[in-house]
Amino acid sequence: MMKIEGNIQGYSDRDLAKKFKQLQPSAQRQSALIDKDFEMLMADGYVIIKGLLTPSQCHDIKTTCLPLMAHKGRNEFEGESTQRLYNVLAKTRCIDRLADHPRILGLMDLMFRPNFLLSQSQVINILPGEKQQAYHYDDSFYQIPRPRAPLGAASIWAIDDFTEKNGATVVVPTSHKWDGQQRPTPNNVIKAVMPAGSVIFFLGTTWHGGGANHAKSPRLAVTHQYCEAFMRQQENYLLELNKETVKNLSPELRSLVGYSIHSPFMGMVNGQHPLRLLEP
Repeated sequence: MMKIEGNIQGYSDRDLAKKFKQLQPSAQRQSALIDKDFEMLMADGYVIIKGLLTPSQCHDIKTTCLPLMAHKGRNEFEGESTQRLYNVLAKTRCIDRLADHPRILGLMDLMFRPNFLLSQSQVINILPGEKQQAYHYDDSFYQIPRPRAPLGAASIWAIDDFTEKNGATVVVPTSHKWDGQQRPTPNNVIKAVMPAGSVIFFLGTTWHGGGANHAKSPRLAVTHQYCEAFMRQQENYLLELNKETVKNLSPELRSLVGYSIHSPFMGMVNGQHPLRLLEP
């Protein structure tokens, strides 16, 4: 066992900030519904939650984001017939409430340590004729052998209906429990069919992929991915987002993009809390 020197014991899990104390979860992030969602998530590796967005909210996201989406994927994995919008938080506020939705953050509270982070955000529009994306699990770039606990998690929000034909996300139930040798087959995959306004939330160790679009219309979605506070984010929000943009984010979203501290001092700037950078 590693010897703990001096008085370090109890130091690494303390909130040392004097002015900017750790943000406490809102009451909305605790409920019987969230507990039930969590049970399903940990049993199956994913959970589908319906009715979190109204038709009006979906319409607003669609009308705001689609004009910003001019480029298709650069390779088969991104999807050569798929439009992707990166650096979304610098371009629009219309998906903020999906990133910090209390039903999602409540699940994160049960999974990860405090001050977990947003890892990346995208808007994804799968166009007609797109092929199925390769099966993968999202936190595979953290090269720690499986089986293991997830180090990331992801939400995919249906802005259009997800149907059998139009590219509904495919997911492999219980694959979060697999070791590093198992691979998906067509026989153990399901399609996340769900109406617009729903979300599928899955663990970073759950195998999945974007579905093939055999329909005549696109399938629009928003994804937010999260990670443990001590892992590196995929998206470098601290370079993407200027201070004025960050000031307009909710306190939760500021913390998620990196204006937070993982105790005792991961994320510091000049030995201080990064929120001090936003002061006049």
